[in-house]
Amino acid sequence: MKRRRVAATFSGAAVVGLAAGWWLARSHDRAHRHQLFAASSWRRLAALGWLESHGDSSALPLLRDYLSWERQPTLKARAQRVMALLERTG
Repeated sequence: MKRRRVAATFSGAAVVGLAAGWWLARSHDRAHRHQLFAASSWRRLAALGWLESHGDSSALPLLRDYLSWERQPTLKARAQRVMALLERTG
């Protein structure tokens, strides 16, 4: 009986933790969606993530400007992937 209670508590805590993590990630992305040219690379990464999931073909000129501006290779590669995705879908 005690093992079931411990297992149920652990499972419930895991589900709550996953839900809280998901909610925090979404709110972080939403808060930084307009920060594509920010000084912080984390904010630029969040903006790229938002564009990847919510962007459309109207964001392509902005991404082209961003690609010519960005100097960090990993973020530049991510922006190229996002741009390719938006070109295919839009």
